[in-house]
Amino acid sequence: MSDMETWDVIIIGAGSAGLSAALYTVRSGLGTLVLDEKIAGGTITNAPTIVNYPGFLEISGAELAQKIADHAQKFGAVIHEIETVTALNLHGEIKTVTTPTATYNAKAIIIATGSHYKELGVKGEQEFRGRGVSYCGVCDGPFFRGKHVLVVGGGNSASITTLYLSNLVAQVTLIHRRETLRAEQSLVDDITNKTNIKILWNTEIQEIKGDKQVRTVTLKNNKTKQTQELKTDAVFVQIGEAPNSQLATASGVEIDEHGYIKTNLHQQTNLPGVFTAGDITNHPIKQVGTAVGQGITAALEAYAYIRQPYHKKHPIETITPISKTEKTSKP
Repeated sequence: MSDMETWDVIIIGAGSAGLSAALYTVRSGLGTLVLDEKIAGGTITNAPTIVNYPGFLEISGAELAQKIADHAQKFGAVIHEIETVTALNLHGEIKTVTTPTATYNAKAIIIATGSHYKELGVKGEQEFRGRGVSYCGVCDGPFFRGKHVLVVGGGNSASITTLYLSNLVAQVTLIHRRETLRAEQSLVDDITNKTNIKILWNTEIQEIKGDKQVRTVTLKNNKTKQTQELKTDAVFVQIGEAPNSQLATASGVEIDEHGYIKTNLHQQTNLPGVFTAGDITNHPIKQVGTAVGQGITAALEAYAYIRQPYHKKHPIETITPISKTEKTSKP
């Protein structure tokens, strides 16, 4: 590896958006490097089943992610896993990306760093993380076969995790702070038809307790204000995600009040030559399909930026940005 590698495009993040962008940049003839601090695939690798991605009646998130990664690599995308970006210089014609092992130059950057799981913020959550508190049903569900577990949340992710766990454990109790689920109706119907799933409405976790492992949780009904202790072997937290935008913010990329990168229909940011895609953006819909579409758009816009100089004359201000920031859960 040279001290300063130069690429046409560097994509930060190897989730659905980043890998889809890589497929389109390499097919457009652009030298493409993808960097990710983890294994390629992003958060969809944690989804036990995806049933709403066009072309697949049913597929695991890990399998779908691998197929997208293989597709991009087949056409020449270079993917560096377990290589964390530590600094960015996004100003000027040539952008600089720094990692612990190398410094890279690029003519354009696509930021697709995605999001991370939100935490409950209750007493005991950190203490028992990895000892009964989990944020990934696929990763940790098999450890609790035949036991009683809780899932916290009310969207698609919580519903999918609940259904997945119901096939492994003796009973799943779904804890939701509202009185209706926000998930797709088909998921709600499936949950209703499962005999080993119980839902506690208008309920929130106050504290997670145990010894070496989680043993009980303190629950509070937010309508009646009554509390109860419930025995459980695990707590699976599925309450949404928060954007991984700290690095972008420190580099001068504008974010909204929720921490999502401001973008427009061209996936442009406020910095010339810097594009964004996927869950990191302020696009209101957070789905695998929308992440893929945004990645494709970012790739083709990066191609236009590099190969057609006139494209640089169109700043983000000339295009109405996406302003709605309501988040829709994805599988």
